[in-house]
This record gives sequence, structure tokens and C-alpha cells, in this order.
Amino acid sequence: MEDSLKYYAKQMVFAQDASGRFYADSVFIKNFVKALKTPYSFYYPFDSLKTISKLYAPDSSFRIFTWQIEMDESYFRQFGALQLHSNDGSLKLIPLFDQSDYSSIPTDSVRSFNNWIGAIYFQVVMKEFNHKKYYTLIGFDDNDFVSTKKWIEVLTFDSNMQPVFGGPFFDYKADATKPPQPAARFCLEYKKDAKARIVYDPELDMIIFDHLISESNEDNKKYTLIPDGDYEGFKWVNGKWVHVDKIFETQKLKDGQAPVPAPFLDKDGKPINPQ
Repeated sequence: MEDSLKYYAKQMVFAQDASGRFYADSVFIKNFVKALKTPYSFYYPFDSLKTISKLYAPDSSFRIFTWQIEMDESYFRQFGALQLHSNDGSLKLIPLFDQSDYSSIPTDSVRSFNNWIGAIYFQVVMKEFNHKKYYTLIGFDDNDFVSTKKWIEVLTFDSNMQPVFGGPFFDYKADATKPPQPAARFCLEYKKDAKARIVYDPELDMIIFDHLISESNEDNKKYTLIPDGDYEGFKWVNGKWVHVDKIFETQKLKDGQAPVPAPFLDKDGKPINPQ
């Protein structure tokens, strides 16, 4: 079944026209659900599905699949599903429906699987507070032809094991480059192809991201924002991600020496130990 899924997963991204990509997505979803109905599929890795993000929670209580389809360079739609662990190997699958097209302020509300904001997740971080588990999802959205978005989203589960996306988990001062407070999720929106980064660093136990500035001194225009070489972050404190203004303090240098920020990613984009 994976051989067939691999073909359609690839076509969702590489088919020449949008109709072909959406057709491949439709066939993929139908066959993917069929495959997941195989008993104990929770443990099957689907390694060959390279265009699908597959993340397990650190405690293996669930895994989340996410992917996106490009209509054209100005329109991207994300798809996803949560597969919950089950002791008897039966399928417990919760589809995620991207409703970002209908959200004028996508950071201002707690959401369910029915009105998910949409992202391709590449990291999941588990934290605990007051005996409750919080799963922080870090992902991206190609958004449109002028800007890209990267998201930090806290996922919890209610008493019925239904997913709850977002909440009052971010503590930071007002800043035109960041979502207005109160923010139910954090978004870093920036100029297309500017390569701003968000990553959880397990050594620092922090989420680190690029500090952004506007090329044209117009911070409210997200498509003008680019990294300036400094790094900000979030530290988990008492059930919230608390903002840290500067991650790497510049050392006092001799005359003629230019300050260089310490790298936190290697050439392959993986976190490295700061020196």
C-alpha cells in the first residue's frame, strides 16, 4: 500500500498543474486512511513518503501528519491528521481542516480540528505544568508569493481526547514584527525566501528564532521583514513560553573586530551546541 501512496504523495507536490496536484491529494487521502486502518498501523513509519511530515509526540501518545498543496504561487492549503495511540491497535484518527482562508486574525483564537490554522510541522516539544502535558508544534506555511509564515502552536487535549490548538501560552512585549497580544499562537511572518528560522534547541531548552527588521522601516508590512543576525527565543516557565530578547550576548571585542552571532544551526539546519 505504501508503494501506491508514495506515487500520489509525490504527485501532490510535483504534478505540473494544480488539478493534478489536488487529484493526487484526493486519491492519497482515501488510500492513506485505508492503510491506517491496518491494525497497529500507529507503529508503521511510512518512511518513503518524503513529501509528508510525520511526527511522533515524545511520549508516543499520538503522531501528526501534515502536508500542503500549491494551487499557484499565491495560494497554499495545508492538510493534516492526528493519529492517537490505541492499546488494541484500532485506528483513532482525527482529520485537520485548514480554515486559515477564513481568518482575518489567525493568531487570536483557540481552535479545534475543524478550524485548524494550517501548517507543516517539523518539530514537536513536550512540556508539563501542573501535571498536564503540553505539546508545542513548530511548523511553516508557504503562505503566498510575497511572504512565508512559521508557527509555534501549543496543542493540548480535552477530557474527550479532542485536540485543542492554541491558548494563552505566550508572554512577550508588544512588537510590530510579532502578533498582537493576547496571542493564542505565535507567528513569524517574513519576506519570501528570506530564510528566517524557528527551532527548538534541546541543549538550551529554548525555542530560538531570528530577530526580524524591515528593509524599508515598515515593520507592519510583513513582506519587508528579514533576519538581521540577532536571535530571540522563548523559555518554558510556569506553563508559558516566556520571551527572551537576546539569546547570544555579543562579547566585548577589540577595535576592528566585528561582532558575529554564535551559530545555533549547522550547515544541515540541525541544532548545535553553542560555544
